[in-house]
Formats: sequence, C-alpha cells, structure tokens
Amino acid sequence: MALNLKELSQREPLFTGGARLCVGCPAPMIVKQVLYAAPHNPIVVNPTCCLEVSSAVFPYSSWKVPYYHNAFENAAAVASGIERAVVALKKRGRLARDKEFDIIVIGGDGGTYDIGLQALSGMLERGHRCLYVCYDNGAYMNTGIQRSGATPYGAWTTTSHVGPAQKGKQQPRKDIVQIAAAHGAYAANASLHAWRDLMRKVQTALNYDGPSFINVQAPCPRGWRFPSSKTVEIARLGTECCFYPLYEVTDGGKKWIINHTPRRKLPVEDYLRPQGRFAHFFQKGNEYLIEEFQRQVDERWEHLLKLAEMS
Repeated sequence: MALNLKELSQREPLFTGGARLCVGCPAPMIVKQVLYAAPHNPIVVNPTCCLEVSSAVFPYSSWKVPYYHNAFENAAAVASGIERAVVALKKRGRLARDKEFDIIVIGGDGGTYDIGLQALSGMLERGHRCLYVCYDNGAYMNTGIQRSGATPYGAWTTTSHVGPAQKGKQQPRKDIVQIAAAHGAYAANASLHAWRDLMRKVQTALNYDGPSFINVQAPCPRGWRFPSSKTVEIARLGTECCFYPLYEVTDGGKKWIINHTPRRKLPVEDYLRPQGRFAHFFQKGNEYLIEEFQRQVDERWEHLLKLAEMS
C-alpha cells in the first residue's frame, strides 16, 4: 500500500472520534496510523490501559474492527490464540484459505514492559504471526502516573518522587526492543511524529513471516507535564536528541538498521526542559542529573551505531 498522505486522509478511519481520551493524547494518533497501514482485516487485541478504558466502555466503542479487551497480563497470549484459531478454521474449511487477517495487539508500556512481558516473550518465542504495538508513554498513566520499566532515569512519577531521599526514578529504561529482537522477531522503534516511518514498519511487520514488535514513542501531556498542543513536537525532540531513535531489527535479529540519523544531534536539555516531570533537573545542584541522562543517551546511541555497522 502506498503511503500517500492525501489518499490516506480520504480513507474511512477504523478508530473513530469521540473517545474519552485526554486532549493531546498520543494513543489515538498511533492507533489510526497503525490501522491505516493494516491492509488485511485487522483484529485488535487491547489490554487494560488508557486506550481501553477511554475507547471501549460498554455500550460505546470507537473501534470499527473486531476488538478484544483482555487483562493487563495476557494480551500476547490472547493474540496467539486468535492466530491459532484462524489457522484451525482455515484447515476445517470454515474460513477461506486465501483470506488474510492482521492480528494486532495495541497496549501501553505497563502491560508490555512489565505485567505482560511473560506473555509477550511466549508469543515471540513460539513464533506466532502477530504484531504487538506498544504505545510507550513511560509510566502507568491509566492508574495514576506510577513508574514503569519504561520510565526514564530521573523522571518524576507518583511512585518515584523528587525530594531529599531521591531525585525521581533511579534506574534507566528497560530496552524492550532489544529484548524482542533477541527472540528473533522483527523489532522496531518508531514515533508518532514520523508517521511514514511508523506506517512502513507496520506494513513490514505484518508481512514478516513470524512475530513482530513495534515500540512507539507516545508523549503523554498529563503524565509528562507539558501543554497538550506539544505532543508531536515533544516526540520529534525525543528522536532528534537520540533518546528515542528510529531503527528496526530484521533477519531474525541479525540486521540492525538506523532509519534516521539527526543532522545535528540535539542536547538532551532541549527534550527535558519542556517536560514538568524533569523540572527538578534544572534546579541548582541537580546539574548531575542532566549529565547522567546525556551519558546514558550517548552510550545507547553509540551502541546502536555499532550494532548497525556490524550487521
């Protein structure tokens, strides 16, 4: 499918307006891009998250595709079962053998990095042909902005406070894409601001002969503490400072491809300063937090460059 913006804008959206999501929420932007790129009868599996509680409260729904809400921990297991059911129904002649389905999980980082990691690992290890999309907003936003495995170093959340004892979260983010790639799956980092890159990766994933995983940068105005009009701009800054680089891993984890190299790599201050969750970084005496954040970003970026060079 050609990624022509004019043509895409004329298509009927498979996720409608009127959901109860916050103003500026990245989730519906990501969902619309993913579903526009899914050409074969998409079936959506959605664990409990902001997206679920705001878009599928009975008797209302924003979804125009078959939709399954499940618990936090078992989204990938449910998708695996649907994929096996489709295979079985085709063998029994109850579905046309040439009819294709795009089985897609769309979940937040709490249900992906943490609570649902075992089911995700199982889906990837067994080789189910499903796509798992994580909209990565870096905390448990649905239940009160608690830290998750995706929360960055130093970030304020309601369970990683800023005070005399500590300055935000003390640990770095979990590298979920490298975990997925280690299973031999197609794995990628994407961002809502780079819509063409994201949609191409969705198409690549759905055509991949095996499991696939895409992690999508999803700035949350409520939890990250920035104006709701700045969602796309914050995402762009995250990529341009290399905190959230765009890349993909193919050939069973052997080939690493960087999709975007900034012309001028921005300092992390440009990304941190607009976000209230990092306000304490700019208080006197906390300069070391910026330095450590920059060090971690640089280290991961250099590691990624080496992986791409070696593959």
